[in-house]
Amino acid sequence: MADTDLAIELRGAGRRYGERAALRDVTLELEAGRTLVVFGPNGAGKTTLLRMLATLLRPHAGEVRVLGRPLPDDGYAVRGRIGFLGHEAMLYRELSGRENLRFYARLYGVAPARVEEVLAAVGMSARADDPVAELSRGMVQRLAIARAVLHEPALLLLDEPLANLDPAAAAQVAPLIGAGSHATRVVTSHDPAGGLRGADLALGLKAARVTFLAPAGEIRAAQIAELYS
Repeated sequence: MADTDLAIELRGAGRRYGERAALRDVTLELEAGRTLVVFGPNGAGKTTLLRMLATLLRPHAGEVRVLGRPLPDDGYAVRGRIGFLGHEAMLYRELSGRENLRFYARLYGVAPARVEEVLAAVGMSARADDPVAELSRGMVQRLAIARAVLHEPALLLLDEPLANLDPAAAAQVAPLIGAGSHATRVVTSHDPAGGLRGADLALGLKAARVTFLAPAGEIRAAQIAELYS
């Protein structure tokens, strides 16, 4: 496999906070266009992994390559090709959803028409002019998803993307962030069935260490449950 076929390549990657290891010795490869689902309890290292791939955290050990570029040295070259959806919406609460997306559109050099397109796709056109501070958590999550996909990124990093969404909203945003989005995806999940659905590779983390790494079709619910015991 040529290096250019890999969207993500980790070799012994690790991260710590002071003396505490947040992630230890992670080695994996993810081909472009594929999906990695990451399971593990809170504090296992899932969010740390995503933030490291998003260039928001520096690795303290090993090698990390994203979209063919080494991190942290070439982070500047890949940030504009990454869509990151974390636990924080990364929206200005005093601005409206439309104002937020127009701001990000200018940063990414995206046409204004794309703002209206993603607002419609997440079902927020009617509430797009309300301040974010006045919206429900589910509505804010839909706007955060719109922000993450606004620039049609090559890599989507999704930290529990369906949090705060009811089933109807989850179904509505699925074309943007689901397996049909055509982007390479890394998705964290606590839902065995939902997480494995549409995934190609599954990673299990516990206490900052890799517990399993295998094709998603080979992982059983019992293996995921053991992460939480």
